Amino acid sequence: MVASLSRRVRKPNARVVSMISVFLLCAMPLTSLAEEEQSIATLRQMGRAFASIAEKASPAVVGIQATRKVRSDVSSRGWSYGDPSNPFEEELFKYFFGPRRSPRNREEPESRQVAQGSGFIISPDGYILTNNHMVGGAETVTVQLDDGHKVTAEIVGTDPQTDVAVVKIDEENLPYIKLANSDDLGVGEWVVAIGNPFGLSHTVTAGIVSAKGRNSIGVAAYEDFIQTDAAINFGNSGGPLLNLDGEAIGINTAIIGPGGNVGIGLAIPSNMAKDIYAQLKESGEVVRGFLGVQGDDVQAGMGEYFGLKDDEGVVILSVVEDSPAEKAGVKQDDVVVEMEGEPVSGWNEFRNRVAMYKPGSEVRIVVIRDGRPKTLTVTLDKRSDNRYAMGGGSRTVQENLGMSLQTLNEDFASRLGYEDLTGVVVMEVRPGSLAAEAGLRAGTLIVEVNRNPIRSVKDFNEAIEKAQNDGKTQVLLRVRDEEWTRLRMLRLSEK
Repeated sequence: MVASLSRRVRKPNARVVSMISVFLLCAMPLTSLAEEEQSIATLRQMGRAFASIAEKASPAVVGIQATRKVRSDVSSRGWSYGDPSNPFEEELFKYFFGPRRSPRNREEPESRQVAQGSGFIISPDGYILTNNHMVGGAETVTVQLDDGHKVTAEIVGTDPQTDVAVVKIDEENLPYIKLANSDDLGVGEWVVAIGNPFGLSHTVTAGIVSAKGRNSIGVAAYEDFIQTDAAINFGNSGGPLLNLDGEAIGINTAIIGPGGNVGIGLAIPSNMAKDIYAQLKESGEVVRGFLGVQGDDVQAGMGEYFGLKDDEGVVILSVVEDSPAEKAGVKQDDVVVEMEGEPVSGWNEFRNRVAMYKPGSEVRIVVIRDGRPKTLTVTLDKRSDNRYAMGGGSRTVQENLGMSLQTLNEDFASRLGYEDLTGVVVMEVRPGSLAAEAGLRAGTLIVEVNRNPIRSVKDFNEAIEKAQNDGKTQVLLRVRDEEWTRLRMLRLSEK
């Protein structure tokens, strides 16, 4: 009996085995096929979503062509010395050795430069957002609409400090793109960029948000960029960066890399653009709050030296004389940890927030001083976008050159490695300014002007004013940058 049962176990029913085998053979491919079809269906759905966004937004994306006058000094045939890509090399030669016997440079007549990029309509009556670097200083701006016809646009206003500009066309009932709340955007979310790279209209690319709050890039004075890997090429500037609802969460502005898209695109957040747009539309200019401090991030491990619980906040490096900050009692080495009830994480974020307030606003800040919290109320002043002087003396000199300066003191010398030196430290450089053109940047130490030593901001201002009074159009600077001493030619503005 046992043997009989044993044989039955070892030799199962052939028909059952056959049915199970057929089922497994059929079921496995069906499962794999179902998963593949589901994946394809998901991709199709995503593709349809992108297509829907593009279809909805594209009619409001415009091409922009800006024309401006330019004058340049170019060489006639045969450069006898140096590199024609370095316009200051000739000036350095003349400063030390006098004019060349056979100068070959000649001044070309004015010509016109044409810039081509993108923009997008944000109201049915024709207001358009784009970049300042596209239309700033332009003589004429032409907008090409979705149907191909071209319209001359009026420049409503530009803001070089954020690289935002507003232009308007005289049209009605236009398709437009709504501005979303960029604060709601999360890292990793899908975004779509539309623009006119290389003159190819309504090019659509997709990607994700790689990061938020990017700053210290050097594109603008006030930076809070959205970083995306959606391809942004030349000509995309001014076009919209869209969320999956087809609303603009940013203005495509710049790329990081040696040229062309390398997966790091930058967009101005829509919330920043909204504020700039409202001010430019109302008055044609942007007015910002002015506190009057120079600060820096609290670096890792630095908090304990200021009595902080963690390494968060902004340490005040210097306070401008007679500024709102000084009047409110802000002191050097205070650490700002809170502003209007919200924590302060870093210098650029803090600076941007101050600038968003209107002059006359009362702002409460909490600082840590010698390990103890202290609440201060500051009444903000009006910050001119050209207000770059930080160390006293004539502000006009630094306004025109586009930089702020601070007399080198013991604290700065220790921080920057300039011990046993004298001079003025460049605190800030406005993009596109004469200072930027000369290669100056934050942290550079200017030790001489026209081979005369500089010991203070006052010395620098007086040296520049003397050169202008003498009819000079540039000065020779001796600067210290990191461990290197360099010579720089700085062009001067007309007095």
